[in-house]
Amino acid sequence: MFLGMDIGTGGTRAVLVDEKGQLVASASSEHAPFRTPHPGWAEQDPEDWWRAAQQAIREVLAAMPGVHVDAAALTGQMHGAVMLDKDGKVLRPSLIWCDTRTEPQCVWLHDQFGGGEIGRRKLIELTANPALPNFTLTKLLWVKEHEPEIFARIAHILCPKDYVRYRLTGTYAMDVQEASGTLLLDVAHRRWSKEVAKVAGIPECWLPKLFESPEICAKISDEAAALTGLKPGTPVAAGAGDQGAGAVGMGILEPGSVSATIGTSGVVFAATAAPTLDPLGRLHTFCHAVPGRWHVMGVTQAAGLSLGWWRETLAPDQSYDDLTAAAAEVPPGSDGLLWTPYLLGERTPHLDPTATAAFVGITATTTRAHFTRAVLEGVAYSLKDTFTLFLELGIPVKGVRLGGGGARGPLWREIQANIYAYACERLTAEEGGAFGAALMAGVGAKHWPDLEAACAAGITVAETIQPDPAKVQRYAEGYAGYRRVYPALKGVHG
Repeated sequence: MFLGMDIGTGGTRAVLVDEKGQLVASASSEHAPFRTPHPGWAEQDPEDWWRAAQQAIREVLAAMPGVHVDAAALTGQMHGAVMLDKDGKVLRPSLIWCDTRTEPQCVWLHDQFGGGEIGRRKLIELTANPALPNFTLTKLLWVKEHEPEIFARIAHILCPKDYVRYRLTGTYAMDVQEASGTLLLDVAHRRWSKEVAKVAGIPECWLPKLFESPEICAKISDEAAALTGLKPGTPVAAGAGDQGAGAVGMGILEPGSVSATIGTSGVVFAATAAPTLDPLGRLHTFCHAVPGRWHVMGVTQAAGLSLGWWRETLAPDQSYDDLTAAAAEVPPGSDGLLWTPYLLGERTPHLDPTATAAFVGITATTTRAHFTRAVLEGVAYSLKDTFTLFLELGIPVKGVRLGGGGARGPLWREIQANIYAYACERLTAEEGGAFGAALMAGVGAKHWPDLEAACAAGITVAETIQPDPAKVQRYAEGYAGYRRVYPALKGVHG
């Protein structure tokens, strides 16, 4: 058996995968909601992740009495900044991925490399990405400026899942896929960027040792074994951030393979044979969890969050099934109603943490069903922006695999196929990042020779959704209108 763990935003999930690549048990433990002491701030307590991890591991092992775990690997929310002192103690709550307070630090960092567009392009040359508020480094720079007494005590920097691995093993380590989202990695060469670390004032001794995702990097400690029920000395692979592990769990390994996953955020992810850079930084370019490969991805900050916000705020008496059933009766294009899903600002393609969401095109005949369908379509339009960039940059797309909440309902699957204008596949069991992490553990333990073999064993396609030419045309018209909304409204709120 192989153990995969996903340290998410809302909770931790642990799964067991057998020698055939099949998920046989899972358990979850919720996290305390992240704190927002000020608008745009988002913080979580790393100790709460460790508590949840212990509980999830104990429960998944209890589901399979007597099971022997041959290896484990972790995945989790990316970009979070976990700061530890010389004794490995947490210095302050983690600034997590959706914390957007660090725009001034992004400007400062670009200024150090020449300022404005020159600085942005130089940073892209060094790390494959511009400075964004979501990245780990800009969070560290905020602490340096506003909490210098904390910054002075830092001895180790980790991301969320790497902190849990540290508690399981006592080892400071990070995989290159996760490290790509820190803004401290030379992505093209899969190593820390000495130049960026020096300019930012981050001592290299703070940075953990780097590994490829399936590589064994640590072993379960005696202390963690007593707390979790795992055997001391169980090998632990490096794993990957949630997007890299999720892509492995969906079989997105070869160039041309693409996934569109709608969770709280939304991600379009494409595997590439070499680092492909967007000179404007609208796409992220990261090392893949597959050794020797890279990936590009576009991110919609509030994808599934948009539907959750709509229901909780304006339709709390309705179930998701009821809302989408009514939306299915509305024609494609929602009779001209558009939704821009910028509830948390937006990454791709606008790189604008101040962007705000909007419904545009409301008339006296607009119903609740129209609003629901417009939300589903608006999220897909936002993800379509990434496909537009893929076309611009020559990134191949052979087909799209759908994941997350956007793959579970037939209406949202159909909307995506017609807006993206590609055949879309739904997997028999889309098990997410924890499943991908378990496959990495299996490769690390030498059960499978590589991730391709692991995915071939564990992944099957249940359905292919072909786009409808008439609906593709209608949505092409809707997308053209959607693209005009952001520039038209930019600056309305100051």
